[in-house]
Amino acid sequence: MSFRKVVRQSKFRHVFGQPVKNDQCYEDIRVSRVTWDSTFCAVNPKFLAVIVEASGGGAFLVLPLNKTGRIDKAYPTVCGHTGPVLDIDWCPHNDEVIASGSEDCTVMVWQIPENGLASPLTEPVVVLEGHTKRVGIVTWHPTARNVLLSAGCDNVVLIWNVGTAEELYRLDTLHPDLIYNVSWNRNGSLFCSACKDKSVRIIDPRRGTLVAEREKAHEGARPMRAIFLADGKVFTTGFSRMSERQLALWDPENLEEPMALQELDSSNGALLPFYDPDTSVVYVCGKGDSSIRYFEITDESPYIHFLNTFTSKEPQRGMGSMPKRGLEVSKCEIARFYKLHERKCEPIVMTVPRKSDLFQDDLYPDTAGPEAALEAEEWVSGRDADPILISLREAYVPSKQRDLKVSRRNVLSDSRLASSTRPGSSISAVAIADATSGGSLVGAGEARKLEEVMQELRALRAMVKEQGERICRLEEQLGRMENGDA
Repeated sequence: MSFRKVVRQSKFRHVFGQPVKNDQCYEDIRVSRVTWDSTFCAVNPKFLAVIVEASGGGAFLVLPLNKTGRIDKAYPTVCGHTGPVLDIDWCPHNDEVIASGSEDCTVMVWQIPENGLASPLTEPVVVLEGHTKRVGIVTWHPTARNVLLSAGCDNVVLIWNVGTAEELYRLDTLHPDLIYNVSWNRNGSLFCSACKDKSVRIIDPRRGTLVAEREKAHEGARPMRAIFLADGKVFTTGFSRMSERQLALWDPENLEEPMALQELDSSNGALLPFYDPDTSVVYVCGKGDSSIRYFEITDESPYIHFLNTFTSKEPQRGMGSMPKRGLEVSKCEIARFYKLHERKCEPIVMTVPRKSDLFQDDLYPDTAGPEAALEAEEWVSGRDADPILISLREAYVPSKQRDLKVSRRNVLSDSRLASSTRPGSSISAVAIADATSGGSLVGAGEARKLEEVMQELRALRAMVKEQGERICRLEEQLGRMENGDA
């Protein structure tokens, strides 16, 4: 009696990973050796950032994506922290702004020059001080501008308005132990966290309440991770009681039992999940592993479908993932990872094999763009919004980035004096712009923008006039030469 195996249909079944050629790697980078389970790498369509070894403080390297090859030891770094940097995250709404958390208990936000660093950057745009122990997690809100979450080894989660350098919410009673990771949901109304007490929690930050909690999501003692999926489900990685690595999928409405639970192997590196909401594919990379496994999440049982494994020889120290708008759509690239070795960073391209050169609509649905859907004040007032989507059909061209401006509120006319002048937030003098018109940040911002446009217009007019006069002089000179006068 013969049994015919029925293969599940999926357009991602044949996705394959391929490392780029050596000349497109970033060589001679001394990746940080700090013992912390973060990715050590962050990437966006303009820059690659890697946490590196630094003497007498903490530093990370920021490289334009096209600066491949060997990186000079003297290449400038971002080096304002007094302790090792533990986590970095690019702002999703501005490709030149990056946040960093450090052992020195501070969070710093940096503005990277448009063409990269020409000299060491020591002055952050803003310093956020509120944690009493090292800050191991920083992550930006997915849809609200200038909202940043930080979590430290003091078991406290703080949410900041970077635009005013003020602490919006302090959640200090919800986690009894070390927080392993934090992940926002699609519209930023909730976040989930994985904690050393083996619990996964879903938290409403604006109310400061626990929406749902699952104790012993994974029974092993080693670190676990939890991330929100686009449909609101929660995907976790962790260890069993027998120290086998596991993946699980949970429905927040019913956390009693996982929708799916898979055991992978018995390696001991923490599993870092990277999720693509457009394709519902989760890429799982183990620290110290030399492979990337990828799974498709669907609505049909068994929900987590193994696709394939990318394997290489060298173990990974960390990993960064490129946002969808930074991929090459013409080559059917659906993901690109930046794998950290001991002394280099190697891009790995995930591709769906297709014969046609045309744009593949099914691979590239509209994806989250760089425009914020909400201002920080709107989010604080209770509004939620999904990300503003863009099409990748026209091989997305980024708009001009605007500088991050930090405005201290006008305390004389603002009734919210108590909340805006909390201790624990200091601002770099370089980037302060005082908004004096009745505490209205928007009004000050509009006036400043108008003044910038007017200045640029005046400069252009002067340049046009000067060039016009020069053309007249040259024409006269040419005429004299043709007439034989000169």
